[in-house]
Amino acid sequence: MLFGVRYIADVAILLAALGLQSLVISRLIRAEWRNSQIVRVLEWVNAIILLVGAATNMAVILDHSLHVHTVWVRGLTLAWGLAVLGAGVVAVFLPDVEKYRHRSGRRKFLSTAGRIAVAAPLAVTLTGAYVRHHFRLKEVDVHIPNLPKDLEGLRIVQISDVHLSPFLSTKEFARVIDMANETRANIAVVTGDLITAGGDPLDDALREVARLKSDVGIYGCHGNHEIYARASNYATVQGKKLGIDFLRGQAQSLRFGNATLNLAGVDYQRMRNPYLVGGEKLIQPDAVNVLLSHNPDVFSVSKDLGFDLTLSGHTHGGQINVEILHQNLNVARFVTPYTNGLYTEKGRSVFVSAGIGTVGVPVRFGAPPEVALIRLCAV
Repeated sequence: MLFGVRYIADVAILLAALGLQSLVISRLIRAEWRNSQIVRVLEWVNAIILLVGAATNMAVILDHSLHVHTVWVRGLTLAWGLAVLGAGVVAVFLPDVEKYRHRSGRRKFLSTAGRIAVAAPLAVTLTGAYVRHHFRLKEVDVHIPNLPKDLEGLRIVQISDVHLSPFLSTKEFARVIDMANETRANIAVVTGDLITAGGDPLDDALREVARLKSDVGIYGCHGNHEIYARASNYATVQGKKLGIDFLRGQAQSLRFGNATLNLAGVDYQRMRNPYLVGGEKLIQPDAVNVLLSHNPDVFSVSKDLGFDLTLSGHTHGGQINVEILHQNLNVARFVTPYTNGLYTEKGRSVFVSAGIGTVGVPVRFGAPPEVALIRLCAV
């Protein structure tokens, strides 16, 4: 059922974008240009792109088949549709430029805004597709009250939301692992979504993760896409053979000098279900407690249970994110207040990685892919 709903939603987005096309043209393009040949050609090209995307999604719904070419067509057309929807929103809020024919300053502003909105689909799609593999290292200091001296400066390298699939190759993921290994971390963790769907190269993903280097080993938790692909058990067993410990409602005590770091992990915590049921059993008194949870929304519970730090992913930093007046606007904000970066409440913290890969559309905009290096610091 989930499979069908997801692709029906994509069809709805693409058809909505098609419906907004005439509004964008009528409100954001000057009257003398609206019937020009170039605008008509662009209108037809836009319509064809959106209809091809809708047809591709309908074909997937009918036979549940996702070939490599299907994934790319679906992803690129959906990215285009989302950008057209954005232009449509601008068209709704900006007045018709013709109403300001005799007010040159206002009209010039509206005309410029209109051109930007019309060009947005192509610009966002091409830019987002280009930057999605510009991996960066994000370094974060996490301040923990009463942190033992032997844990000060401890380095945890985190990889999340790999989504090894037609949108991310094994060669590109190998670059990410090499970047992570340059941090010379004390602990290496992976916080879910190694792949996107069944048929994606999970074994390749596990082999690359197994190359991570740290002082005490490689630990992980599973994400929602391991569940969708029915790969959680397989990844756990095969990962163990390669030296990756997926913590599934389990905790591991790690000694550093005279101090203990208690590293716990849970499977993906579904939205609208009680979070971390029985999680109090994973807490170790007199230790620094760190939780691996793919879903960052569990922080509302984990901080009260006593976890000093929660490491998460899932949101991709919004994947397509626009910052306006220091506020990040993205779809992840409709799901959780913890969308990207470090959040601290009541002396406890959650770090949400923007992750590596993409899902749905092969585009990142305003949320660059990252390897995270977390350093523990005393308050």
